[in-house]
Amino acid sequence: MIKVLDLFSGAGGAALGYIQAGFTLTGIDNVKKPYPAEFIKADVMALSIDYLQQFDLIHASPPCQSYSVTQNLAKAQGKKSNKPQLVEPVREMLIKSGKPYIIENVIGAPLINPIMLCGSAFGLKVRRHRIFESNLKLTGTVCKHKEQGRPVGVYGSLNDQIPNGGRTAKTVDEANDAMGTKGFKWRHLCEAIPPAYTHYLAEQIKEQLNKN
Repeated sequence: MIKVLDLFSGAGGAALGYIQAGFTLTGIDNVKKPYPAEFIKADVMALSIDYLQQFDLIHASPPCQSYSVTQNLAKAQGKKSNKPQLVEPVREMLIKSGKPYIIENVIGAPLINPIMLCGSAFGLKVRRHRIFESNLKLTGTVCKHKEQGRPVGVYGSLNDQIPNGGRTAKTVDEANDAMGTKGFKWRHLCEAIPPAYTHYLAEQIKEQLNKN
């Protein structure tokens, strides 16, 4: 059984995909949220290397707000951000552990040679482009926006108009359906990645780790 440490675990969108692939999960975050596996409330950046080395794979989703399009626009306008930028220190910590790792974040984050995943490639109603850095060999997806049609937005506020004539989900149930989840609250969905993403990556990871 492959043991995954899920850092900055949130409500477990990433965790669900790994669980669906047969992995066991331990989530760590500094705020307690509903989580589908073992959860520990702690400061990720205070974890010891010895602790990290107990796991077969480490998945990290550092806070993305400082790398978002909105924040990049604010920087261009000369505004300072108080949002933490943790990609680099997290990467350093994971490299020191010597373990296989994945770092997930938004487009614009300083990831090294990342792959990108899009919800349209999995038949989802969201696009939610996310990038992934890893010291394993991973393959991304090709967007299928035309086949998908107009996506459902899962961010901001419910039933809100968005550019190009689109809108966000009318209800939380619609948002869960668009993301491929069940029972998530709106505020958690806005921060989560679809479980299909990590399920897809897990199948690639399983093949590589089982060879070792």
